[in-house]
Amino acid sequence: MSQDPMDFEWSYWIEWGRERILWLLAGHLLVSQVSRLLVETYKPWCLMIYGMAACWLLLGIKGFAVILLHATISFAVAQFQLSLLTWLCSLILLSTLHIPAVEEAKRKWYDTENEYYLLLFTVSVRCLFCTSFSLEYCWHGPAQKSLHSFLWMLAYVFYYPMFHNGPLMNFDEFSKQASMRKKEIFSLKTNLGILIVGLIRIFFWWCLAELMIHLMYIHALYSSAQPLEAASYWALG
Repeated sequence: MSQDPMDFEWSYWIEWGRERILWLLAGHLLVSQVSRLLVETYKPWCLMIYGMAACWLLLGIKGFAVILLHATISFAVAQFQLSLLTWLCSLILLSTLHIPAVEEAKRKWYDTENEYYLLLFTVSVRCLFCTSFSLEYCWHGPAQKSLHSFLWMLAYVFYYPMFHNGPLMNFDEFSKQASMRKKEIFSLKTNLGILIVGLIRIFFWWCLAELMIHLMYIHALYSSAQPLEAASYWALG
């Protein structure tokens, strides 16, 4: 059975995954486990440096600089501790993605459209993470500001498994998980079990997505008005 060829995003991410992202995720796992065994206290910073290096490798120094600049501006605005100002800053940063002159300049950084779209996807998702951190900074009191430093923001923004396409995890949840892992005693059996369960879950959802593309033809229907006009409202629903 042939695949729906109109699903651009699925084909796009599959291509990137096979080429680089899958290998970079494996590298993240390796760095995570090695730093957990050798330098547990500095694990968040090891993962932060790895995430920055992966960003630099995929998006180039200019793409990396854009994401770092967005994070810096968001953190600076968060110092005013005004939620409205944080939202306004995030909207302005997102709006820069649609300025024709800026778009044209960014396209020139890369050889292919796919590389430019990767930057676009990544910057959009990173903007959500910057917003989450900044809002948490505005809402928390002085006693909780130790976890809301610029270094922690970078550790959160450049955390690689969620770097290009999410999923979104708010900063409070991220910091809680990071602090809980520091207290956990390393167990090879437990960690191996978590890894196997995680791989099974990924394989299951991957197969389900592939099955939907081969059976449902959702994107092909979107691009053709005639079948949609002929269908009843119940069928469309």
